[in-house]
Amino acid sequence: MTVKTQNLFDLSGKIALVTGGSRGLGRAMVLGFAAAGADVIIASRKLEACESIAKEVQKMGRRAMPIAAHVGRWADLERLTNAAYSEFGRVDVLINNAGMSPLTSSNLETSEDLFDKIVAVNFKGPYRLMALIGARMAEAGGGSIINISSVGAMRPQPFVCPYAGSKAALNAITVAYAQEFGPKGVRVNVISPGGFLTDVSTAWAGDRQILNRVSLGRFGQPDEIVTTALYLASDHSSYTTGANIVVDGGGR
Repeated sequence: MTVKTQNLFDLSGKIALVTGGSRGLGRAMVLGFAAAGADVIIASRKLEACESIAKEVQKMGRRAMPIAAHVGRWADLERLTNAAYSEFGRVDVLINNAGMSPLTSSNLETSEDLFDKIVAVNFKGPYRLMALIGARMAEAGGGSIINISSVGAMRPQPFVCPYAGSKAALNAITVAYAQEFGPKGVRVNVISPGGFLTDVSTAWAGDRQILNRVSLGRFGQPDEIVTTALYLASDHSSYTTGANIVVDGGGR
């Protein structure tokens, strides 16, 4: 079989849904997927932020649907799923990107409310959205689900303990869903980013101790996550499922 490398990640005619798509890595993936030819559904809690990036996508000649949804609430995910299928008729790519990564002063002082919020957004939400959309993908004969995890799940630190645990749980259910949906042609994979310079990185962006553990000697830029996501979304990753791809500059 000869692999055609021209337009390797062409997503023309595809529909992608990105949670947490209005900023940071999500925004970069929304714009990257639109540039590759996909129409996009942009979900986050703030509608105005979704509408702003939707306008950027539309200027690129692609369709975009902004929608406000809290991924930690299953009723919102039902509404998001129904709206996406009502507007586009299908979803080809689901990117579970929305997440919470607060630093905690100590595990003893972490409140139950904060713990529950982190678990709801990082684990409970993706679990449900994969079930809702993955089942429809399976009925349609295929699709790609990409979960955005973190190297923190593999190299946890005390000050991000609930976050690391929720992302480790996300990694676990990725494998389970890959097994469940694989026979129906739906692939489920994980990207585990390291330190990326986004609007939520201010708490650690100047931390030399963290940077010294990165082989490339720098933090990532949001657009550097896009190619990995495009690979997992495209047909050229057709034999890749249940995988965890680390994009962290060579962290150690």
